[in-house]
Amino acid sequence: MREVMLGIDVGTTAAKVAAFGLDGEPLETRTVGYPIHRPRLGWAEQDANDWWRAVDEGVTAMTARYRIRAAGIVSQVNTHLLVDADLNPLTTAIIWQDQRCAAIAKELDGRYTEADKQRIWGGPIVLDASFVGARAEWFARNEPEAWRKARWILSPKDFIGAKLTGRVATDLLSGVRIANADGYLAEAMTDGLQERLPEILAPETILGNGLVVGTMDAYGAVFGTATTEPGRGMISCGTSLVVAGASTENVPTAGIVTFPPRNGLYVHAGPTQAAGDAVRWWSETSGLSIPEVFADAANGRSQVIFTPYLSGERAPLWDSSLRASFLNVSAATTRADLSRAVLEGVAMSARHVLDFVEQAAGRPMKALAFVGGGARSDFWAQLHADVLQRPVRQLRVHDSAALGAALLGSVGAGLHPDVETAGEAAVAVRATVEPSESNHLYEVYVGIHQALHDIHHRLNP
Repeated sequence: MREVMLGIDVGTTAAKVAAFGLDGEPLETRTVGYPIHRPRLGWAEQDANDWWRAVDEGVTAMTARYRIRAAGIVSQVNTHLLVDADLNPLTTAIIWQDQRCAAIAKELDGRYTEADKQRIWGGPIVLDASFVGARAEWFARNEPEAWRKARWILSPKDFIGAKLTGRVATDLLSGVRIANADGYLAEAMTDGLQERLPEILAPETILGNGLVVGTMDAYGAVFGTATTEPGRGMISCGTSLVVAGASTENVPTAGIVTFPPRNGLYVHAGPTQAAGDAVRWWSETSGLSIPEVFADAANGRSQVIFTPYLSGERAPLWDSSLRASFLNVSAATTRADLSRAVLEGVAMSARHVLDFVEQAAGRPMKALAFVGGGARSDFWAQLHADVLQRPVRQLRVHDSAALGAALLGSVGAGLHPDVETAGEAAVAVRATVEPSESNHLYEVYVGIHQALHDIHHRLNP
């Protein structure tokens, strides 16, 4: 049996269990999908048992075929679940797309002055609907019996990690807005939250049964793209899109997240609300299959602007009242033009976040790794290069979050001294896409939010 590193990625639409050679070569991936439930407008939930069944199926298949030398796990972040002491789910999981906590988040955000935010978080931030404190407060107000019984509030990877090993723990990098390098932030806690949070361990720490603690999927992708040197950047294009860049500087910047430093290196990042999810929506709306959307877009013209704010927007705007728009539609506009606009709109959202990431980093990201499911499309890679106006690198491994999980596992197993060294050895560039033309619509795209801000808030108070 071949020796492999195993990477588990509990994503938004599916769990992936991927086997990699000890050199990072992709060997096999088992993908098991599960649904998102939307019982009310603005709600988005999942059944944690669906995650467990999907991961169990993938792990069982891989252990039958390979000798597992190392194993790591990552997952969607800002998804929260209440469980009891025996890890029985007490609620459905509120996933990161869910907007039900927007009003509570605004209430919590209003408790802090700008000076408070500077002292607690180190810069200007916005507590949004996906903030764990807002989720905890919503559970306490709306599911009081479940909140009373809850021993833990867990992310997907912490729930799965506990099911696989019997130990409950999380990592510092996943503690968005509630932890820094010294641990949990007492001033960021709502009533009863901290006592339900897991202990914090380094992501390379072995939980049990050879599995490490792991981290959030976005930071797994940072490791899986070797975005671990100053000036390196990445775009992970999946259900949502994440832009990240690394630097030795930290310029406090509104709109993005700066993670606690590792070995003096800061990673600045921002997640959008819809990337592949915008394509899914357009596929269902237009009646085209996903491949047909891409084929259609290739015949379209860059004339229409699409803002992918289907459920509000996260970075860099953090505004749950925003909604998507097609602008500059005329009698001459074709379906192909609209298909192209959707793909370009996602690329423009990437550049919008990148502007803020580079401000926080104090330097430009001269080239960006392009990974995730969206990176499988050479056409979309070219659109990103044109909108970003810089080279885009397609890597040997598209599922960089799963690779990052496996690399963390390799450190825990003693195969590499650290994940940065492991990434340098495992990450390989398949192709570099250069910009072919300048996209002239981006400056207009940036101005749309300000122009329509009041209208969006009147329509979606």
